[in-house]
Amino acid sequence: MHDLRRQALESGKTVSRKARSKNGSPAPSRPNSAPSSRATSRSRAVSRAGSDEEENGNLSDETSFSTNSIDELLNGDASDPITDAWRADLADRIQELIDRKRSSVQGREKCLAIYARTLTSQYAEEDIRGKESELVPAFLKSIKAETSERETILAMKALAMTVVTSPSDLIYEAVASPLKRVISDSHSIASKAAAVHCLGTCTFFGGASDDEILDNMAYILEIVASDGGFIDAQDEPAPVVAALEEWGALSTLMEDLAGESEEAAEYFVDQLSSSDPAVQIAAGENIALLYEKSYRSLTEDDGLADLGENDIISDPDGIPGVPKLIKNYDPYRRTDILKDTLSDLAKLNTRRISKKEQKSLRTNFADILDSVEYPTHGPRYQNAIDHETGKRYGSRMTVRIHKEGVMRIDRWWKLHRLQALRRVLQSGFVTHYERNPVVFESLPIMMTNDRKVGGS
Repeated sequence: MHDLRRQALESGKTVSRKARSKNGSPAPSRPNSAPSSRATSRSRAVSRAGSDEEENGNLSDETSFSTNSIDELLNGDASDPITDAWRADLADRIQELIDRKRSSVQGREKCLAIYARTLTSQYAEEDIRGKESELVPAFLKSIKAETSERETILAMKALAMTVVTSPSDLIYEAVASPLKRVISDSHSIASKAAAVHCLGTCTFFGGASDDEILDNMAYILEIVASDGGFIDAQDEPAPVVAALEEWGALSTLMEDLAGESEEAAEYFVDQLSSSDPAVQIAAGENIALLYEKSYRSLTEDDGLADLGENDIISDPDGIPGVPKLIKNYDPYRRTDILKDTLSDLAKLNTRRISKKEQKSLRTNFADILDSVEYPTHGPRYQNAIDHETGKRYGSRMTVRIHKEGVMRIDRWWKLHRLQALRRVLQSGFVTHYERNPVVFESLPIMMTNDRKVGGS
């Protein structure tokens, strides 16, 4: 595996804590204020300050929809190196999955695991091309049957890797209802969370229309609003985190969220009081994205006379060439109260959580508060002066691809897409970023020798 070095990237996700005092009282499916969820079980989310090895160490690429740090992902799961024989082995597994003759649960689990791991570590579009119409129904049989939790999750991971490797406009229509059935009816919390992630991936890459994207954003927002009660997972962090993450990823596909922003922001702000840091951070990242999307660059065609003083934001650092921003709509009505909440989280000092989690919350919410105040500032923005250039460092979150390219994550939409891709691709992210045009087009921001090659 090639070397991918992170200069300032640390991935973060959250889980909700809001109803610690509820003691198990069920939440309505659409409350005016989302009840808080007790963190009775800690989610497998990871902060951008680093990965939680205690919780993620036993996860492998073929079963996990969570993210570790870039460095650990690339160095992990190396116990089964892929040799030149992978194509023949993949062909055998594909045939075995399609046939399903006299297969056992253990046999299907093994086959699905090898299939998912191979598609993660290799770009195998040519190998599965034309076989999607047989593979997808095979995955759905395992998903619908739920014979074992592991087989169900493996089938969803295999489905997600198939749609990322070889997107088809027909996949979403075939899989949306079965996945929603798992989300609503499964007795396994892990299967519910994995199904939310799989639904997000299939919506993103599987040919969903704009209306279907918005419908799914509204559907998974119900999970957030009810702290999981909407899907019979009250106070369970994992499905709430999954819903927050996938809502953020899908929202990057939408040009304008004026009609969705206020309601969504209300529920995300509610989740800032969660007892699980993963919910808090995921909600905060979505808030930062909503503020970023509510502004656009000021153009010569904009009539300044019709704009109020608070409708235009100039770069607070006065950097030449940075355009002024004009507010399209209010992402949230109580920004003043929100800033106070974010400021408290950025200075949090408590014994309730570990020092590592506390550091992660402070770092992440300092970024989020900065972006709410100044939407031109992306993740990890620094005001320090680069003595070589005489300019401010700005957003310093970057991912280095080998020794040749640097991916600069200077906008929240870029961070949301990067994290969505990493959740699916795991340690195969670099391979797919280099070889899979679908992945590159989702995040076309490669830079070489400090000169931009892709788009921004």
